[in-house]
Amino acid sequence: MTGDATIRESIVALLSARSPDASVCPSEVARSLEATEDAWRTLMPQVRQVAAAMAEARLIVATQGERVVPSAEVLMASGPIRLRRGPAFPVDA
Repeated sequence: MTGDATIRESIVALLSARSPDASVCPSEVARSLEATEDAWRTLMPQVRQVAAAMAEARLIVATQGERVVPSAEVLMASGPIRLRRGPAFPVDA
């Protein structure tokens, strides 16, 4: 079972590897942690849960198009979301 800390580390690593204004899809996070489609799809709710907590802590910002998705809505957001660096994203990550 993949823990929340591992998911959080994966989100930070994926965002750190890209330009500061780039984003990642939660499915990219899940795919980086699980090899099979069934496994990464099963992980998606947990990835969104961790993303919601990170958004609440302002480490990341979740978006749909140009709209910022409030942290309380990340779990229930209908359709795809993207994750971007937030104001509290670790500078040295």
